[in-house]
Formats: sequence, C-alpha cells, structure tokens
Amino acid sequence: MHFSIPETEVRSGENGSTYVAYNIHVNGVLHCRVRYSQLLGLHEQIKKEYGNNLVPAFPPKKIFTLTPTDVEQRREQLEKYMQAVRQDPMLGASEMFNSFLRKAQQETQQIPTEEVPLEIYLSNGQKVEVNILTSDQTEDVLEAVASKLDLLDELVGYFSLFLVREGVDGGLTFVRKLQEFELPYVSVTSLRSSEFHIILRKSYWDTAYDSDVMDNRVGLNLLYTQTVSDIDRGWILVNKDQHRQLKSLQEKGSKKEFIRLGQTLKYFGYIKFDPCVTDFPEKGCHVIVSAGNNELNFQVKLPNEQMKEGSFKVTRMRCWRVTSSQVPVVKGSSSPTPAPCSSAQCEVKLELAFEYLMSKDRLQWVTITSPQAIMMSICLQSMVDELMVKKSGGSIKKMLRKRHNGSLHRSESQQAVKSPPLLDSPDPNRDQIVKLSTKLSSVSLRGISASNSANDISGNDFHGNYAFEGIGDDDL
Repeated sequence: MHFSIPETEVRSGENGSTYVAYNIHVNGVLHCRVRYSQLLGLHEQIKKEYGNNLVPAFPPKKIFTLTPTDVEQRREQLEKYMQAVRQDPMLGASEMFNSFLRKAQQETQQIPTEEVPLEIYLSNGQKVEVNILTSDQTEDVLEAVASKLDLLDELVGYFSLFLVREGVDGGLTFVRKLQEFELPYVSVTSLRSSEFHIILRKSYWDTAYDSDVMDNRVGLNLLYTQTVSDIDRGWILVNKDQHRQLKSLQEKGSKKEFIRLGQTLKYFGYIKFDPCVTDFPEKGCHVIVSAGNNELNFQVKLPNEQMKEGSFKVTRMRCWRVTSSQVPVVKGSSSPTPAPCSSAQCEVKLELAFEYLMSKDRLQWVTITSPQAIMMSICLQSMVDELMVKKSGGSIKKMLRKRHNGSLHRSESQQAVKSPPLLDSPDPNRDQIVKLSTKLSSVSLRGISASNSANDISGNDFHGNYAFEGIGDDDL
C-alpha cells in the first residue's frame, strides 16, 4: 500500500475556528482527513506500546500559528511518518494503527455505524447480499460472505475481497485488494459510482492449492466460476481444440476436470491489468501486464507495431518500488506549459519499477506506468510470501488459516523475506514499498504474433537465457 499526504485543507471546527486537515491518500485515493492532534495522539499510543526505539520521528509541536511554509513542512514530515509506520513490519500490522485508519475513514465520510446490506459479487456476476455493520472491517465482511455461501471456515483464508471497476463493455479493472485498515462498505460507497463493486476471488497463486479448495463443494463452485469467467474474458488463452474439450466437460457438469484442464492453459490463475505504458524494451511502449505463476508477463506493442511477449520472474527481481506524483491535467488550454497542481486539476501518476537480472552480470530497471501499479506490487509481494513459505518447508494452507484466524500479521509473513541493501536507483526520490527475494532464476523473452494465440509463440528471444548454476525457482 502506498500512503501519501499530497495536500492539506483549511476546515472549520465546531466552535467556528479553523484548523489544518491533512488528507491521507492510499494508492492515490483519499482515505481520510485527520488533524495534527489526531496523528500526535496515535504517535503517543504507539510510543507507549512499542517504545521510543521502534517508533519513527514525529514532527514537533509549534508554539505559534503555522505559516504556509510551516504547514507544507509539517505535511512532508507527516507523510514520511505515515509511510515509515506502515512499512514497519510490526507497526504497520498493529491493530492500533489499523483501527485508527478505519475510524478516521468512517469519520471522514461521515457514515454512522449501522446495519446495512452490502452486495458482494462472484466471478460470474452473481451477487451475494450480506447484512453487515458499516464499521465492519475487511475480515468481518469476508467471514459474512463465507457464512452466507456456507464455505468451510478453514477455506475462508484462501479467498480475498477485491475492489474492482466494471466498464460499460463488461471489462474488469482491479483497483486493489481490500486491506485490514479499511471498511469495505465505506470504501465502495465513498466512490459514489455504480461502476465500483467488491468481488470475491481466490487469494493464492500456486495452483497446487486448488486441490484443497476443490475438495469442498462450495470451494469447487467458486473456483469453477472464476475459471469460466477468466476464460470468457479472454484472460486465459484457449485454442479451438481446448475450447471443444472445455465445452464437453461443462456440458457433463465435470467441474473438477474442467478446472484441471484449465490449469494447463496459458495464463490460468493470472490477473490481467489494463493496457499501460512501459520503458521496456523501449521507452513509451504500450503493454498489457498479467500477474501469475510467480511472474509479470508483458505483451508489448513496439513502436514498429511488432508484438513481443516477455516474462519477468519474481525470483530474478532484486527489488521493486512504487512512486506516485501529482500530474496537472489541463483541459482546453493552448499553453505549452502545464499549470502547477495548485491551479489546475491534478491526477495521480503511479509507477512500478523493478530491478531485474537480465543476464549474469547485468541488472536493469524496468518501469511500468499504470494506475494499477500498487495492485501489481501487491501481487508481487504475495508471490514472494508464498515462495518463502514453501522454501522454509511451511504450508501455505496453515498460513492462510492463521491469517483467517487473525494470528498471522504482516510482520510474520515479511520477516522471512530478507533483502540485501537496495542498489542505487535512477530516481533517488522513489519510496521503497516492498521487500524482495534474494535468489534469482532465468528469463526468456519471446516474439509473438498479433493473434495472441497460445500456439503462435515463436522462439525469437530479446535476450539470451541465463540461470545461476544449481539455482532455480525451486531453490528459493
């Protein structure tokens, strides 16, 4: 999650006095407005609970009225403070921090605590209505949906709630995975658009864990509808022969066999992102990014209209980071120079950049500019979490159950991911968001035809393949 405080507001208090509100954004979207005194109170609580050594520095109080320069300086300091707390494995996962954000979100949107119906969508568009409190957190809503569906308690952790936007053409854009610091009802209703809704989808990557889910009738149905939906949307590539086999299995009602065949298809279990821009292999290339199978897959359209495909394995990424910036949007202006954000409507520009081992001794930064950069980052981190659990001999089944029971915190899952010091970045202002894996495996980049058929992949490489001797994906 990317926390920022890009702006402040002067607001009126109850007694007619004014105060400065600091707008906390998560992934470029307003999450809550808070006063300095509220953040100071949170800081004092954290300091009391965890001690001075662990808590990051907090901007001091001022005796006199703040000047505009003082306000801007405090905004920057508070932003760094919130980012430091969130990125700390212990503080960022603490109930103290998350409950503060949930309460602030509810107060900002001025939504009282009351019982309300909330529609949760399944992959096939079916709606499940649950009665919840507006103050229920993500895990509470997930449990309510699971109970309504009669999903076994031990399987609840295999699924997550995602905020998505559905276009007029039925296209689905993943906005983010709902987190422990937000209230799902408030998050979706505050967007004030029927395009946004919450969808239930599996939350793991390794298809080996599909067997756990398929042993349960409800789990099987959920996984089956997701597979059918992904095929219908074109996220999973199917040729004519495979399509005929799938249709036959569907007509027979052979759901397990349908999923088993689906597992053999290209992009099974991947999340597909909206078209965006990358600087690889050239600047300004249009690309469709998909996440799955421990990789980011690129389908790139080069300036000469040639299509290329490449797979960037998470095990070859030395690090990755997300940056956000305010970009002015000027409409109807003939001025060649964009107006500053203070005098024009602005939008948030998000970038995901990762440092990748292209060959034995060559690391290269690859940047993706996309509104879904944070979601891509979350996908990478969850892949690393799974790989590290597997490497340590643990069971993701147990990890998911612990997470569902509330005993596994972000700190536990991230402690296993040890990264070397970050190498110098082309942009020193980038904020590190995620940890990374330290052992690396191979890369291959292939040319594909414009048909996007799974059978049309040729053997034309962008780069030669290289793998450390004795080290592969299974050696993580």
